Amino acid sequence: MPMSIKNHTSQAAGWLAAGLVPALLAPAAVAQEHVLIKSEEFRYEPGPASLDEGAEYSVLYGDPASEGVFAMRLRLPNGYHIAPHHHGQPEIVTVISGTFHIGMGEEAVREDATALRPGGFFAYPPGMAHYAYAEGETVIQLNSTGPWTITYVNDEDDPRKQ
Repeated sequence: MPMSIKNHTSQAAGWLAAGLVPALLAPAAVAQEHVLIKSEEFRYEPGPASLDEGAEYSVLYGDPASEGVFAMRLRLPNGYHIAPHHHGQPEIVTVISGTFHIGMGEEAVREDATALRPGGFFAYPPGMAHYAYAEGETVIQLNSTGPWTITYVNDEDDPRKQ
C-alpha cells in the first residue's frame, strides 16, 4: 500500500450514495498527511459509476464526494467515449498516457475534438459542456474540488440512470 495513505471506508457510503464509486475504494488521503505513491503502486478499481463500463479510477488524494481538493486518475480503454457532459466544479486534467481527444459542446463530433498526448493539459470552468474519446489505453489525471458532480447533456447517456 502507498506510503501514508489510508483506505477510508467511511467515505465509501457517501461516494456510493452519490453514485461516484463502487464499494472498494482506491487509496485516498487525509489533507493533513503527505502523499507519496510510486508509479508501480497505483491501484485502479472499476468505475466510477458515473462513467460507462470499462473505465477504471484511482483516487490519489482527498475525497471527490466532500468539500476540498482531490486528485483522481482515470484509465480508459482504447476507443472509450465519454458523452457530452458538464461539471459543477472546474475540471483540470493532464494526460498521463495514450491520446485523449477532448471536444467542447453539447454534441459529440469526433472530428472536432483536439488530440492531447502525454503531457497535454486542459482546464474547463464549471458548466462547460464537453466530451472525450480515448485512443489507445489512456490515463488522465483529474484535479478539482468536491463535491464532484457530472451531469450528462442527455439523460440516456448517464450510466447511473440505465
